[in-house]
Amino acid sequence: MSSKESIEKEVEVFEKALSEMERLGDDNEKVREEIEKLRKKISELQKEILSQLNPWQRTKLARHENRPYSLDYIKRLFTDFEEIHGDRKYADDPAIVAGFCFYKGTPVVVIGQQKGRNLKERQFRNFGMPQPEGYRKAIRVMKMAEKFGKPIITFIDTPGAYPGVGAEERGQAEAIAYNLREMAKLRVPIISNVIGEGGSGGALGIGVSNRILMLENAIYSVISPESCSAILWKDQEHAKEAAENLKLTSSDLLKFGIIDEIVKEPEGGAHKDHDKAANLLDEVLEKHLKELQNMSADELIEDRYRKFRKMGVVSGE
Repeated sequence: MSSKESIEKEVEVFEKALSEMERLGDDNEKVREEIEKLRKKISELQKEILSQLNPWQRTKLARHENRPYSLDYIKRLFTDFEEIHGDRKYADDPAIVAGFCFYKGTPVVVIGQQKGRNLKERQFRNFGMPQPEGYRKAIRVMKMAEKFGKPIITFIDTPGAYPGVGAEERGQAEAIAYNLREMAKLRVPIISNVIGEGGSGGALGIGVSNRILMLENAIYSVISPESCSAILWKDQEHAKEAAENLKLTSSDLLKFGIIDEIVKEPEGGAHKDHDKAANLLDEVLEKHLKELQNMSADELIEDRYRKFRKMGVVSGE
């Protein structure tokens, strides 16, 4: 048994004991003290578990079915959200939600990739994999934001753009490429938040931003570990090894300058407490938005240009 597994079993024991003591009540001073000790011990063990996670385990955590999705953050961080539908060319894509709302009194535009909680909703949202019309809807709404001078906030959470025949026939690659070009030129602040999976061009299609924030246990990569394994090893049995080499964790990406800040998660992960996860993101988001709002339109474009130009630079030593 690994060290991580033994710690997890220890946490289970303490959680059962805590549940039993809370059921009995905390009227007694001594019981209250024991409850507090157990909570503290569980918190310490959960932090130890997270510190030992390898990239493949973090990938699984980023995909956790109870992890908060874009609409969960929109509900908690923004007010008066009015969703906008359709790309005005083909259809609406439920895998991407977009609309106008208020953030602490400031009118903003929010765009997010949305997965589903149950099978019916996952099928409706296409498992969070956008079609071309989703990206065309996103850039349509972004240009509306630019027209009215509103900051843009995006939530990235997708395994990747949908690779189906229909999507390819309708110009999936062109739709993403168009977004990359047009987002680079937008004259308003753009902040992207990687909240779960940041998969390939599917993520980048709404991710050309002035600031890229990433939750502690999220992932952001050019390809999924499984797909990487299928290409290099001709099977998916080497996904763990692929995850190690892709450098897809938040700590790796901060070191490489791909993201701007890591957002801490609640103890045990964002799936444990949606409200706290939103509060932790709120603090970081507000700080960066205030910084960007002090920049002129030309400065915002130059800032975005410099940010992406320096990615991938390697030392000649």
